[in-house]
Formats: sequence, structure tokens, C-alpha cells
Amino acid sequence: MATFLYKLGRLAFRRRRFVALIWVALLAFAGFGAATASAPTDSSFSIPGTEAQKAFDLIDERFPGASADGATARMVFQAPKGEKITSADHRAEVNETLKSLKSSSDQVASVSDPFEGAVEGKSEGSGVSQDGAIAYTQVSYKANAMELKEDAREALKDVGEDAKKSGLVVEIGGDALQVEPETGTAEIIGIAVALVVLLITFGSMVAAGMPILTAVIGVGIGVSSITALANVLDLGTTTSILASMIGLAVGIDYALFIVSRYRSELTDGHDREEAAGRAVGTAGSAVVFAGLTVVIALCGLAVVNIPMLSKMGFAAAGTVSIAVLIALTLIPALLGFAGKRVFGRKAREKAETQTAEEAAKDAAKSNAGTRWAGLVLRRPVMVLLAGVIGLGIVAVPVASLQVGLPDDGSQSTKTTQRKAYDLLSDGFGPGFNGPLVVPVDVKGVADGKGAVDKAVDAIGELDGVAAVIPPEQLNEPGDAGMITVIPESKPSSTETEDLVHDIRDLAGDIKADTGGAQVLVTGATAMNIDFSQRMNDALMPYLALVVGLAFLLLMVVFRSILVPLKAALGFLLSVVAALGAVVAVFQWGWLGSLFGVEQPGPIMSMMPIFMVGVVFGLAMDYEVFLVTRMREAYVHGERPGQAISTGFRHGARVVTAAAVIMIAVFSGFIGSSDQMVTMIGFGLAIAVLFDAFVVRMAIVPAVLALLGDKAWWLPKWLDRVLPNVDVEGEELRKQLSGPEPDDKDDKKELVNA
Repeated sequence: MATFLYKLGRLAFRRRRFVALIWVALLAFAGFGAATASAPTDSSFSIPGTEAQKAFDLIDERFPGASADGATARMVFQAPKGEKITSADHRAEVNETLKSLKSSSDQVASVSDPFEGAVEGKSEGSGVSQDGAIAYTQVSYKANAMELKEDAREALKDVGEDAKKSGLVVEIGGDALQVEPETGTAEIIGIAVALVVLLITFGSMVAAGMPILTAVIGVGIGVSSITALANVLDLGTTTSILASMIGLAVGIDYALFIVSRYRSELTDGHDREEAAGRAVGTAGSAVVFAGLTVVIALCGLAVVNIPMLSKMGFAAAGTVSIAVLIALTLIPALLGFAGKRVFGRKAREKAETQTAEEAAKDAAKSNAGTRWAGLVLRRPVMVLLAGVIGLGIVAVPVASLQVGLPDDGSQSTKTTQRKAYDLLSDGFGPGFNGPLVVPVDVKGVADGKGAVDKAVDAIGELDGVAAVIPPEQLNEPGDAGMITVIPESKPSSTETEDLVHDIRDLAGDIKADTGGAQVLVTGATAMNIDFSQRMNDALMPYLALVVGLAFLLLMVVFRSILVPLKAALGFLLSVVAALGAVVAVFQWGWLGSLFGVEQPGPIMSMMPIFMVGVVFGLAMDYEVFLVTRMREAYVHGERPGQAISTGFRHGARVVTAAAVIMIAVFSGFIGSSDQMVTMIGFGLAIAVLFDAFVVRMAIVPAVLALLGDKAWWLPKWLDRVLPNVDVEGEELRKQLSGPEPDDKDDKKELVNA
């Protein structure tokens, strides 16, 4: 592989105008596709194989239109203290608001009347609370939340503001107010921090700008392609945000490693084209395998069998693949354009006066990396224990991890959505915000209506049921009825989850008593419960698949068994610690105000498995880049301790810069208006912090120091079986071995070429 990449790097360097033109053309083509594509919609959410999904499909089949995916809004009215919303004056004010809602937009499909069938002291079947103080109307739209026009949202808000002038408390909830997530200026700050770090690392604006430029091009192509194909592939708006988050981080890092190795090869005396080829042949090999681990982890999300999550993984994996290709081709092409400016002015001036012997002495001098490696080598047990115990303490909150999916109840108490949620809970009970939809399939049952009535009575006797609303009639063919169950507890509570399981357990008895009626449970609450269960069930198989495949890949890279094993165990430690930090901040609320967490609550169901996938891929980046240098030195005859020092001398500075950049980029997404993006941004940033600086920079060298030569042991039979991919470029060096320029004049000419 190193030889192939060496030739590719030299080709891209020579044909730099052609290579640059191809990437610019791809960016323009993808941008044109995104600009001409219709606006992306909210991706359909399904959980194949679950009861909630089966029930949803049954409703879609037997009650056409009942499961329409149009946006909805609930406008909630509360009368002043001591008054009733059903009084003549307030009722007239509400009716006037209903008229305004109906005419507020041509996208409005229907507006419910809260007073229809209302009886004072009884709220069942009406939109008025039992005490008569609160009422609500449901506004249904012809378009889903992402297709809803902005003027329709503004009109909804304006009607609510006008209604408040009458003295009523008016709040609005529902997905009609949902807008496309925004990451805010913090994302730009993340890129700015990355640029500063690169300037400090390289001392050259040109060298610092290349990773930023190529990463932006790669993310531009990836995100534009996702936008262009969003409707065709049913991709949600969050997909492009996650792809840009991961693509930007790895794109900068991969380019950073290539540029750094190129400068190193130039300093060793190679001409510019040769240096580009060697940089891509060596550091490029590490980029390929690091990228492969990320792609494996992201594509592995498909094993969960949730289409939305699979598509997110595939889209992000595609963006990472583009980042790898850009690092291998566009970076050497841009290096060809950069000329001597890839070094800073001071470095160029120093090269003009420095002899080869002085340059060799500078290269051999200890730096921060070697000094840190020396500390670890002197106290490996102490460093190992400190790292493991420290991360173990941070991981403690994982023991109280609670998962769920966010709803209006998890939003800030300052938002109108949360206020509407609380008003409905106060007026109709906590479970009113999460009703259970129970379709009853009575196809083939002699007395269908009687079977549905028996199901209503049986469900009503269960603990935790606040109300059971029977269907007024069966569907038109008479083979299905739809029951609504209002739980006593809020949607995210364990009591509501128990009620869902109780109804499902009761289904067998109902089927036996009615001669075949099939009872299923669905609705947003049941969907969330099944989604969380699917996530929990898939976590261990997914972990085994991803870690297993990556273990084999790393075994090929490092020609060792213990090094990949150590890499996998270190990853598990860092990801558990990162999850512990997420629980402490987002579930417990510790330091929540610093990260914009106004309402602590359950961790999103997909967070653990998504973090496992992404963090594993990113963790292996640093493992490959740092340990490859150690392996390279060991293969060249250095002792294990010397190899560790050499790896840190050449790699610590670059890996540190790469980690800081990745942390900055991920932290930028903490400013997103979407809770899921905020949580993922924080989780990935803290995971990279733990993995890069504690696991890879401390625990890994400590373990390697304790293992000594055993770290690089591989059975001879396995060595013969595994393919030799030559990541260290050993075979490439043998092919390219020969006299290298070492006098002062040659060195000056090469650096300043």
C-alpha cells in the first residue's frame, strides 16, 4: 500500500492543476445539486420489527389518513386565577382565536373545537379540563414540520400573541414550531481555534490554511451531496449536521498529518515531489487505516436495524471517505502550489544559515514529547494507575444512566413549548402529553364492536391508567377500532413504560376472550420505549462487531496482538468515562449552565451507541498515528523504550494539535439549538479529550513500557497469514534507498525550492 500511495502522492504533486480542478468541479457539481434540490423534509421514523411499528402500520392500513405526517400544534388557553375558560367572555375569546387560526395560513388543514361535547366537571371527549380552567385546540397542517412555511409558523405565533391581549394565558406546543437545527457562531469559533492551533504548530499561514481549506471542501462536497439526495434517500436535516461535525474534524486532522510529514521529509533533504510522495506513502497509509476504522464504526450502525440511524452512519461515513481521498490527493497538489511557503519565514531564514550537522542536532534534541515519554518510562505503573483510576471516577455516573427521547417536557422552562406542556399536565394530568394509541384488529372476529368494548374494559382496570377513550365506531370495513389510553404518569416515566408492557401482556387474554381480537400499542410514547429497548439490545452486538473488525484491522497494521487489544481496552475506558461526563452534565445538571443545559433529563436513547461508534473510530485515529511512529522506530532496530520516545518526538506535537482541533470543532456544535446535536457535540469533545490526552498519551505508552518487546509479538503462523500492508513504509524505503543530499547548499536549495 505504501508504494501505491507514494506513487499517488507524486502523481498528484505533478498534476496538481488537474487534481485541484477535479475537486473544485466536484464541489461545484455537488453545490449545484444541493441548490436545485427541493427542501429536505423530516425523515420518516420507523423501528422495523417492533410492536409499536406493527401497530403504526396497522393504523396506516385500516385507518387511511389517521397517521398523516402533517405538523400539529397545540394552543393551550388558561383562564385568569379563579375564573373558568368556559365562561361566556372567555369562550367567545377562544372562539375568535379559532377563527383566526383557520385563516392564518393556507397550510392549515383543521382546527379542533375545545368546547365540542364539553361538559363542566368532565374533560373526557373534550378539550376542556375538569376544573374548567384550561382548554386546548389542536391545529393540524397539510405539510410536515420541515415543509411548513415560515409565515405559517409566524402566523401561529401572532395569533397566540393576540389571544394573550384578552388576559388569557396562551402557550403553544407541538412540532409545528420545530425548525431546522442551528449550530450558531460557535461552529465558526471552532474553526478559528483550529486555525490558531495550526499556526502555532506550523508557524506558516500557508501550511496552517491547507488543512482548513481542504476540510471545508470535503465537508462542502459531503453535505451538499446529502442535501441533494435528502428527499430521494429520506435523510433528515440532522444527518447533514452530524456529517459536517465528523467530516470537518477528521478532514483537518488527516490533512494535518500529511502536511506535517511532508515538512519532515523536506527537512530530511528530499526534493519537494519526493517529499510529497513519501509523506503520502507513510502518513497517508496511517490516514487510510484510521479512516477505515471510522467508516467501519459508522457503517456498523446498520446492525441496529433502525433506518434513520443507519442513514446517519452511512452519510457520515461517506463524508469521512471524502476526507481521506482529499488528504491523499488534494493535499499533495496544494503542497505543489505552496512552494517554500510551507515553512514559516523564520524557518526558511534558519535553513539558509544552518549546516547539516546543526540540523541533525536540532532534530535529535529532546522536545516536550520526548520529555513526557521519559516521565512515563520512568514511572509507568504510576501513570497507568493514575489514568485508569481517574477515568474510572469520571465514569461512575454511568451507573445511573437513564435513556429516552426528548419531547416538549425536556425543553427549557422559558420556552412556550414547555409552558404548554406543563399547562396540559396541570389541566389533564401528566399522561395527557403522551397518550397511548391502541389499535384493535378484529378482522375475522364475530362481534368486532363487542371485542373492542371488552378490550376497553380490560385496559381500564390496569394500574396506571387515568382514562380510556373508546372509539365512537369502528373503521369503515368494521375490522378495526382505535382506543386512546391516557396514562397517569408522564411519558418518560418508568410507570408509563410499565403500563405499555402491561397492556401488551394483557393482549393474549383479550385475544382468547374475544375469539381472536389482536391488541397492539403504539403512539409516540410507545415508539420511544421500543426505540430505547432496541438501542439497549443492539449495544453489545454492535460493540462486538465494531471492536472485532477494528481489532483485526489494527492487527494487520501493527503486526501485533497485544497492541490492538490494548487499543480496544483503552477505547472502552475513554468512552465509558465520556458517557459518565454526559450523564453528569445533561442528566444530573452538573455544570449544566456552562453548556446551555437548562432542563436536565434522560440521555437520548441513541447517544450511547452513537458515541461508541464515532468515538471508537476517532480513538483509533490517534492510536494509528502515534503508535505507527513507535512501530516504525522499533522495526528500524530501536529498543522498546527508545521506540516510544521516538514516537513521541515525532508524533506527540502533531497528535496534540490534532486532538485540540477536534475538540474545538466538536465543542462548536454545543451551541446548536437542537438538543441532540448539543449532547453529541459535548460527548464527542470530552471523549476525544479523555482518549487523546489520557489514554493515548499516558496509558498507551505506560502499557507499552511495561510490555517491552512482548508488545510487538505476533505468532509466526499468524504473521504468514496476515497481509503485509507496510504502513510504516519499510518496503518503500528499501525501494527508495540511496544516497541522500546532506550538505548545506543542497538543503537550502530544497527547503527554498
